Amino acid sequence: MPVYLNLCQSYEGEFSAITDKKPGENGLFELDTQIDGNVLGYLLYEEKSPIGLAAVKTKSDAQCFEVCEFYVVPNFRKQALGKRFAIEIFKMHQGRWEIKQISGAEYATEFWRKTVGEFTGNNFQEDVYQEEYWGRVVRQQFLPAGS
Repeated sequence: MPVYLNLCQSYEGEFSAITDKKPGENGLFELDTQIDGNVLGYLLYEEKSPIGLAAVKTKSDAQCFEVCEFYVVPNFRKQALGKRFAIEIFKMHQGRWEIKQISGAEYATEFWRKTVGEFTGNNFQEDVYQEEYWGRVVRQQFLPAGS
C-alpha cells in the first residue's frame, strides 16, 4: 500500500494542471479514489521498480467494473507496458467495463481507445457526457470477448 500511495502522488501531480488540485499543507494531494471495499489497487513493476498503478471499482452488481485511476510513470510510456497492464487487469475481471477520461486528458483518451480497441477488436461504445464530479468526460464501455 505505501508504494501505491507514493505513486498516486505522481499521478495526482501530473493531472493537477487539468484538475486544478493543489497539494495540502503537508505537500500531499488528496486522493479521489481510496483502495478499500469494492476498489482494488494494482501495481505495475518493471524489474523491481514500481512504474504504474490502477484502481478498479467493482460496481453494485459485481459484474461491472470501472477503471477509476490508471497511471504509468512518464519514462516508461510508449513501450506498450500500460497497454499490457490494462489488458491483464481486464482479463482478471469478467463483466462489463467502463473507463472515463476528463477534459484536457486527450492523450489518455487516445491510449484507452487504442488499448480497448485492441482488446475488443474495436467492439466498444464511446460517449461524452457531463459527470457531476468531473464535468465533461469521454467514456468507453465494453464487454470482453466471451463475457
